[in-house]
Amino acid sequence: MMTMKLAFIVDPLDEFKIYKDSSFAMMREAAARGCALFTLQQQDIFWRKQRVAGHAARLHLTGENGDGSAWYRSEAPVETDLAQFDAVIMRKDPPFDMEYVYSTYLLEAAEAQGARVFNRPRAIRDHNEKMAIARYAQFTAPTVVTRLEKVLREFVAEHGDTIFKPLDGMGGSSIFRVRQDDPNLSVIIETLTQLGTRTIMAQRYLPEIVDGDKRILLIGGKPVPFCLARIPKAGETRGNLAAGGTGVARELTVRDREIAGTLAPLLHAQGLLLVGLDVIGSCLTEINVTSPTCFQEITQQSGCNVAGLFMDALQVELK
Repeated sequence: MMTMKLAFIVDPLDEFKIYKDSSFAMMREAAARGCALFTLQQQDIFWRKQRVAGHAARLHLTGENGDGSAWYRSEAPVETDLAQFDAVIMRKDPPFDMEYVYSTYLLEAAEAQGARVFNRPRAIRDHNEKMAIARYAQFTAPTVVTRLEKVLREFVAEHGDTIFKPLDGMGGSSIFRVRQDDPNLSVIIETLTQLGTRTIMAQRYLPEIVDGDKRILLIGGKPVPFCLARIPKAGETRGNLAAGGTGVARELTVRDREIAGTLAPLLHAQGLLLVGLDVIGSCLTEINVTSPTCFQEITQQSGCNVAGLFMDALQVELK
């Protein structure tokens, strides 16, 4: 049997926190199955002479030191057509800026040459992680997307406690909780919308956040049976782990299964092998498609091998 060659497009390896990194969990599982691993960064991909190639470095996992050091060894990068890999796994973190969009164009061109890219670049581009919930409004809290101060103020006046967030962030960055009598409301709107030139999202505040902002993973069109409830630290609105939240693995509720069971096959059919839904209480708040996380936390607490489920689904896709 031929060794599978997997190329991971990731952020710099030295920045990985391997005790919790989901891309590392994928790599570790793939290596355990005998796959050959390669890594590239976003800037390593290029189009030349009608081919999409990249400077890909063979990766060897060497251990899991507690301080995160010396966990890998990389060989010198070699120019390689992306179509020569069995799979290209796009795991670059947001922000989803124009450089990210350009990368999806390059990866889409690579697909036309035979590359197998996961998640599919067009699907990533078509699913803004905040805006994509509009397609499934039956599961969402009251929401508005605009850059108009008047519309934002009207929304706050109608719903009271409100969350403002940019459309291109991650990890809870630049998220504000506001009320109509907030003395900083004007400056928050001005700052987030960059004086009316940048579109943002406003959602009714969901008090169920105290019980956790649940990350529900969809893999290969099926929900993972456990989610990670990210519980905010005291005095904090955001449950994101990057913002100091505590992750607690839980079985999916009936409502979780309703949301995940509806979206999983639809998103998979559009080319999304791996998706992370964010659910607060009974409401869908985000659809994460760039680099969904929480593999290791769910596995460590529940015993469910999430990276194994991902590799199983990938191998099915590649048959």
